[in-house]
Amino acid sequence: MLLHESKRRQMTEGVEWKSIVLFALPLMLGNLFQQLYNTADSIIVGNFVGKEALAAVGSVDPIINTFIGFFMGLSTGAGVVISQFYGAKDEGQVSRAVGTTICLTAILSILLSIASYFLLPLFLRFLGTPDDVWNEAYDYLSIYFYGLAGLLFYNMGSGILRAIGDSRRPLYFLILSALMNIFLDIVFVAVFSLGVKGVAYATIISQGVSALLVLVVLTLEKEMYRIQWKRIGMDMEILSHIFRIGLPSALQMMITAFSNIFIQSYINYFGSASMAGWSCYQKIDKLCILPMQSISLSTTTFVGQNLGAGKVDRAKRGIRAALILCFAVEIVLGTPTWIYCRGIISLFNRDPDVIFYGMYYLRHILPFFLIIPIQNILSSALAGAGNTRIPVMIMIFGFIIFRQSYLFIITRVLPDVLLPVALGYPAGWVVCSTLMVIYFSRTDLEKYVIVKRNQ
Repeated sequence: MLLHESKRRQMTEGVEWKSIVLFALPLMLGNLFQQLYNTADSIIVGNFVGKEALAAVGSVDPIINTFIGFFMGLSTGAGVVISQFYGAKDEGQVSRAVGTTICLTAILSILLSIASYFLLPLFLRFLGTPDDVWNEAYDYLSIYFYGLAGLLFYNMGSGILRAIGDSRRPLYFLILSALMNIFLDIVFVAVFSLGVKGVAYATIISQGVSALLVLVVLTLEKEMYRIQWKRIGMDMEILSHIFRIGLPSALQMMITAFSNIFIQSYINYFGSASMAGWSCYQKIDKLCILPMQSISLSTTTFVGQNLGAGKVDRAKRGIRAALILCFAVEIVLGTPTWIYCRGIISLFNRDPDVIFYGMYYLRHILPFFLIIPIQNILSSALAGAGNTRIPVMIMIFGFIIFRQSYLFIITRVLPDVLLPVALGYPAGWVVCSTLMVIYFSRTDLEKYVIVKRNQ
């Protein structure tokens, strides 16, 4: 199918903030539906199964994100490569980059699924998973990883479409997947009483459908970024660009997610009610920051296309616009969330202890959300330029080395006090954002662009 020009957004022309917003809106809606069906998982198991099931589903996020984070980092590298070649209108390189990306996804789907299966018990032990949660957490994860390929192919295929400016069709597929997931959640859990297994089955089925749809669309395309299955294979030069740009980010995301396993263990120390309350907080957290994440993804594509087209000043203006947009959105969303957090948390579970812990985490952490746009937008802008190594090192230091050291020390000085543990995340944000501002102010964006121009 021929992609209409209105769907394929060229971000090298027009008003900067408007280009970013128009590209980010479908991403934000897509992320909203993504989070809504993840949230629906928690609401359904929290109300139809119990707080232990809610704790099980919510507490395993760091394990899932450890594997997905590695892949998403590489997909960021692939998206940057494709967006820069697309901005330069290099049809041959775009085609080779797409073929390499699909081949890489297939290989990683197999490797990550195998690795996750064997490492699952080890991860649950790292989490300090209580006995009353262990079986349900294991059941959920073991089924979830059976369908990991669907998630990876959807995200990589959507990344290809976003790299060339099409953020609408990934949204349509995600909406369909989200609605299917919610329907299957209700059927499997509320009707057939499958508990957390039902939630896991619903997730992998819906993810598989969305992956199939995005692959079909890319196959039927007539443009330069279509999938040509007979030509799928590894182009080593393209692969080297993907790994140079994406591997630092992949390692950072994986290591950060893995470090969150240890953070979750600190939360688990306070019992299943604390775990369930933390799960509620995390779902609300993700809903509040998803507009910023969408603007960040838009910024990466915006910077990549404009640097590929040689429009450096426009890229810089777009970065400033993205920061202002993020600050405004976080204030608008965060204020009512902070005020009405009790009612929001009670949607997940009405246990008084769960509500207490959920409110405690939310009200102490939410004000620090205004710091997050700094690190996210600047790192996304640098990624669009193809510069990921130093930003990743900054995030590894702030999110892993500093945060883990802080939590290790504070939990030994104040072993039974919850507030210092709750502030572990904001402390990492402050350190990371400070260092990112210092580095970004001294960086030449043009230096890392991979597109070669005739002088």
